[in-house]
Amino acid sequence: MKIEVVVKPNARKNAVEMMENNVYRVSVTAPPHEGKANEAVIELLAKHFGIAKSRILILRGTKGKKKLVEISA
Repeated sequence: MKIEVVVKPNARKNAVEMMENNVYRVSVTAPPHEGKANEAVIELLAKHFGIAKSRILILRGTKGKKKLVEISA
């Protein structure tokens, strides 16, 4: 399954919200430096979907706020 994610780094709290058109907004407290925000996004999505972090892969957008994320079965 592939989902679109909009990331909000340096947020006050970690959260996953479903927006319109099957786009997820993921707020993370981690800064967008050295991949810390991407790691936090993967951890948060894994917790949200109840799966292992190793099953989540960022396909596109590792350096931007809009990402395409693959969740493998």
